This record gives sequence, C-alpha cells and structure tokens, in this order.
Amino acid sequence: MKTIIHTERERMEAVIAACDTCFLGMADTDGTPYVLPMNFAYLDGVVYMHSAQEGSKIDIIERNPNVCITFCSVDKIVCQNPDIACSYSMHAISVTGWGKVVYENDPDSKINVLNIFMRHYTGKTFNYAAPAVKNVKIWRVALEKITCKETGVSLSPQKNG
Repeated sequence: MKTIIHTERERMEAVIAACDTCFLGMADTDGTPYVLPMNFAYLDGVVYMHSAQEGSKIDIIERNPNVCITFCSVDKIVCQNPDIACSYSMHAISVTGWGKVVYENDPDSKINVLNIFMRHYTGKTFNYAAPAVKNVKIWRVALEKITCKETGVSLSPQKNG
C-alpha cells in the first residue's frame, strides 16, 4: 500500500465537505495535548466551530490559540493479499489544517456563521433567537497551512478483505 499526497484545493475541499465531524487538536502552555471531535462549517479556507462560552477548550485556546484540525473520510479496509495480515490497510483520505482561533463576537457575523453550519448539515437557513446568538461562542480558524493525504492505495489491483 502507498500514500498519495494531494495538492489540489478542490480535492481537499471535497474531503472537508464530505465530513460531518472534524478533530480539533490543541496544546496547553505546558505542552499537554487536547483533541476533541467537533461539528464544523467551512467556507473559503476558513473553518468555523461553536461551543459554550466557557470550558476546558476555551481555557486552553485563551492560553494558546494555535490549533490543528483534521478531517478524515474512511472508505473501507483494503488488502494486497487476504492471507497476509501486514497487507491490510484502511483506505482513507484526510485533510489537516493549521491556524489560530479568533472568536466572532458581532451578532450579525455569528448569525451568518450559524447559517453556514446549518447549510452544511441540513441544506437550510434558519432564524435565531437573540439569547441563542448571544450565548454561543463562534470560533473562526483561517487555515494558514493545509495538507491532504490518501492512505491505503493499492500498488496492484485491490482485493477487499
């Protein structure tokens, strides 16, 4: 099996669009890692997430706003030879991006981002009550660097395990 590096922006954005969850990686100032699955929205090189106004992840981000975000689409298990354990792998495509968290505080901007979320998950836009908009924390991460890898690519015709 081999790994292919993809550099086409359209390919990366297709992987992101196919995912329902991203994995947000943070590091506290003492180096302690913290990774969470999160809902997200994506538009024009920016990943949006949302949360409560306080909590462990907010505390960490306030101390260190640098994050790593991974999106992964796992397709299936593949193998070169069904009788050789080491020939098995997962066919998967992942996109990893790095950036800094900035919070959206303007109520109109928050509503715009919430609609990006809802279009991603439902294809619809909604109206939001003022308390809901006030109480949600909207995260904005402009991706400064982005990579895409496809793993479990067969060197010869694939046999499914």
